[in-house]
Amino acid sequence: MTVSVKQAILERRSIKKFNGQLVEKQAVLQILDDAKWAPNHGNRQPWRVVVATDEKLAQVHELLRDLAIPKWQELSEETLATQMQKFTLAGAYAFVLVTEDMRQKERLEDYAAVSCYLQNAQLLAWEQGIGTCWKTPGFLDNPKFREALQAKENERVIAMFQFGYFDEATPAKPRKELADFVTEFGA
Repeated sequence: MTVSVKQAILERRSIKKFNGQLVEKQAVLQILDDAKWAPNHGNRQPWRVVVATDEKLAQVHELLRDLAIPKWQELSEETLATQMQKFTLAGAYAFVLVTEDMRQKERLEDYAAVSCYLQNAQLLAWEQGIGTCWKTPGFLDNPKFREALQAKENERVIAMFQFGYFDEATPAKPRKELADFVTEFGA
């Protein structure tokens, strides 16, 4: 399926309900490699990505269960399985880290560059019929989570990025009209 850039931008949606089909590791790696052409000041490419596919997904699910579902041990198997679907139905994961420069200007530029990188990945995945969801749960800063990702002291985990196949995309929510966010200089 080939789509134009405009079509990909207008039609891409964050997928919240995946169908459980695994996404091949090579497809994820190709998307992440192509996404590296995102604009980034000074060609710093300040991102680092930890990928979980195939047999590594079980370890990710365990970690997410421990961090995201309080008192999961007290839940029935059925309730736990239902709550875990938001994690277990994704077909692959990419956890995105950014180097935190001590200089504010560079830190902001780097965060913007990683955001562009992730948008590229979303559009590239969409073109292949793979959905994504960029999540920023509170546990990204949890020491146990950082340790699992081998995050360095000067790195910030900024995204839990899910890849997966889906049966239905969520309809688009309305956007602001152009006149609501663009004004002419000097007006």
